[in-house]
Amino acid sequence: MQRLDSSVPRHIGIIMDGNGRWARRRRHPVSFGHRAGVRAIKRVLEGCEELGVEVLSVYAFSTENWSRPRAEVRALMRLFHETMQREIDEMHRRGVRIVVSGRRDELSQRMRDRIDEAMARTALNTNGILNVCLNYGGRAELVDSVRRLVEEGVPADKIDEAAIAAHLYNPELPDPDLIIRTAGESRVSNFLLWQSAYSEMLVTDTLWPDFGVDELKAAIAEYNARVRRFGGRPDELSVGSVS
Repeated sequence: MQRLDSSVPRHIGIIMDGNGRWARRRRHPVSFGHRAGVRAIKRVLEGCEELGVEVLSVYAFSTENWSRPRAEVRALMRLFHETMQREIDEMHRRGVRIVVSGRRDELSQRMRDRIDEAMARTALNTNGILNVCLNYGGRAELVDSVRRLVEEGVPADKIDEAAIAAHLYNPELPDPDLIIRTAGESRVSNFLLWQSAYSEMLVTDTLWPDFGVDELKAAIAEYNARVRRFGGRPDELSVGSVS
């Protein structure tokens, strides 16, 4: 993907919230809101392609979401499977690479097979990356990273930030520049804890199924109005810096 504007975030992560509220306001079951949320992902991904955002990470299902009502979990898993099956041709045609972050071994074999197929088929695509965080938790990712280091026999004095980062689920992805949370909630909810250490955070009252390209552009405009400090002092950085 060719970046159209250096001020556009390279990587945007989204905590998609509000599907249930959106559905209840319309007197529909929660599953209706989740399906509308999938359509929102498509809109936002297209907006990212248009604007030159290289990576879009979406928080699809957390390690904590298993505690939701069993019927809702089953409906979500069925929706994830159907969506991957239905959308893979279009994603591949558009040149989008699909990656999945999370504990895949806790998913059904049917789901794992679908994930493997989507990732293998799109592995060489270069027109942007969709990172689906599925059965994902930031704490779980850090635990799994350290476990891999231990399994490899890495000595304790050799474990540093670079070593941990290299053993994350998808270490080749850049850290997110901007994290967006919809539906007015002001929590990180265990999302990309390591990677978002210096990400800009933006909370919008818009419910996720109503989020689209206009809201994405507004979020990027606010991002560009900020000064990213990375631990430095304001007078050491230029206003509007996004580097």
